[in-house]
Amino acid sequence: MTLTKQVSQYARGRLVRRLSRSMPWIGAVVAIAAIGTAIRRKGLVGGAVDTALDATPWIGAVKNAYEAIRGRDFIKDKRVAG
Repeated sequence: MTLTKQVSQYARGRLVRRLSRSMPWIGAVVAIAAIGTAIRRKGLVGGAVDTALDATPWIGAVKNAYEAIRGRDFIKDKRVAG
């Protein structure tokens, strides 16, 4: 194996490890960025709880998988008057 190939494999492994460690933080940032939409759809308490669950590593992933399998939101949208 050539030296350049070894160096590229090492660098790729380090990059993958670093990205895998940062994934929970990326998910939290996306959840917090979407908090306004969640509060408008689900109300203040429902939107805050939904965002808190989504921002929590592993729990957010399990919640989203459950919603995908079930086919509807875990926390229901607020009722619209009218």
